[in-house]
Amino acid sequence: MIERLHTGVRMSKIVKHNGVAYLCGQVGAGETVADQTRDCLSRVDALLIEAGSDRQHILQAIVWLADMADFSEMNAVWDEWVPEGHAPARACGEARLARDVLKVEIIVTAAIKEES
Repeated sequence: MIERLHTGVRMSKIVKHNGVAYLCGQVGAGETVADQTRDCLSRVDALLIEAGSDRQHILQAIVWLADMADFSEMNAVWDEWVPEGHAPARACGEARLARDVLKVEIIVTAAIKEES
């Protein structure tokens, strides 16, 4: 069964299927890439909780930066956010994002926590 949450015309914020949660790309507010990354990851946290998952269950993350020169600044925030020993498979690349003010977008796929 496929479950879609917060479904709009173009996308769902969360799609759950076979024990996996797929989150739509998240962007954040702020002036710097660090600010936007923090806000973006806060949004990821909220969606993970709603999906029945958390940071420890992230399988994969795809990070898009508007400018790869911001890689170190984004990584500083990312490294504080990811729980030690739970780093997901991750890719990072440069892309033109949906709006000129955006500096980072993160897409996450996570395992849904098993009921205990």
